Amino acid sequence: MAGRRVATYAFALASAALLLACSKPAEKTEDIRPVRTITLVSSNVDINSELPGEVRPRIESRLGFRVAGKIVARKVDVGTVVKRGQVLMQLDPQDLALAQMQAKAGLTAAESNRDLAVAELKRYQDLRSKNFVAASVLDGKEVAAKSAQSSYEQAQAAYKNQANQSGYTSLVADVDGVVTGLDAEVGQVVTAGTPVVRVAQTGDLDVVVGIPEDKINSIRQMTDVNVRLWASPGQTIPAKLRELSPIADPVTRTFTAKVSLGGDVKNVQLGMTAFVSFNAKNPASTIRVPLTAMFQEKNASSVWLVESGVVRLVPVQVAGSSGEEVLLAGGVKPGQVVVTAGVNQLKNGQKVTILGVEAPAASVNPAAPAKVADAAAGAAK
Repeated sequence: MAGRRVATYAFALASAALLLACSKPAEKTEDIRPVRTITLVSSNVDINSELPGEVRPRIESRLGFRVAGKIVARKVDVGTVVKRGQVLMQLDPQDLALAQMQAKAGLTAAESNRDLAVAELKRYQDLRSKNFVAASVLDGKEVAAKSAQSSYEQAQAAYKNQANQSGYTSLVADVDGVVTGLDAEVGQVVTAGTPVVRVAQTGDLDVVVGIPEDKINSIRQMTDVNVRLWASPGQTIPAKLRELSPIADPVTRTFTAKVSLGGDVKNVQLGMTAFVSFNAKNPASTIRVPLTAMFQEKNASSVWLVESGVVRLVPVQVAGSSGEEVLLAGGVKPGQVVVTAGVNQLKNGQKVTILGVEAPAASVNPAAPAKVADAAAGAAK
């Protein structure tokens, strides 16, 4: 009896091994990626671009002394509000004072020589009227008097010039403003014209922004400009594009634009962070997609279209932006389905499944379980 059980057990094992050997290998499953999509529609939306910038003064002067010398006094600090005519820095006036005294002495000597020459000319004129001297002698005295007068005028001009030079030892503000920088300190010897103080003129303010190359042409035609401060996000200040550089910055590759602020600028301080919004009405219907739907490759913008469960990469033309959405001018049309999430994990011809859409139920073959049951029953016999 025991031998029969062992034989039956061995036969069952052999049958199971035979069934496993005859079974087909497991099929490889396809890589189907889940994605999110939207169906494209066209509409008239406003084109706008918002760029960060910095509040700067419209006019900032870099002031320097008109004469050379050693700085002996600094009257202001960074942030000091100054008035027109207020002293900012002073140079050592000793050398210029001595030069002024020298010019004064020369003027006095020239004045004495002129007075003497004029007096002699008058005496010789009287003598000539009585025919006591020759006419040539009188001519010489007239020439001497004119020369003395010219020397006096020359000395007088030199004295005035030296007096002005002495006055240049005090650097004064030429406008009302605020000190934004100091480029020299007490004890430093500076040459004439070297900038030592920067003063920003109060009043008109600008917001300086860098405009990317792909937006420069559209922003040129946008007249609706507004500024929003980072410190006051709820406040919108009307503005105007005042200046746009024709040359891109060699480092940032952006075009510098200066936007003048209008309206209430009482709470606006120099150096504040601001956001400039350029807006324009779009007369034509435009297709807009989320920023996450854009796929960048080799400086080209594209989107993934879903067609019959398969994705295809299609290049598009970007017309602008509106908030977190990109406006498309060509490449796609309304009614097409575009992938909005997972664009960097796709490849052309890949099958996808759309999240939020139920897939059709898999078909079940009722004969397969019966065949397996029959095979098991036969093995048991």
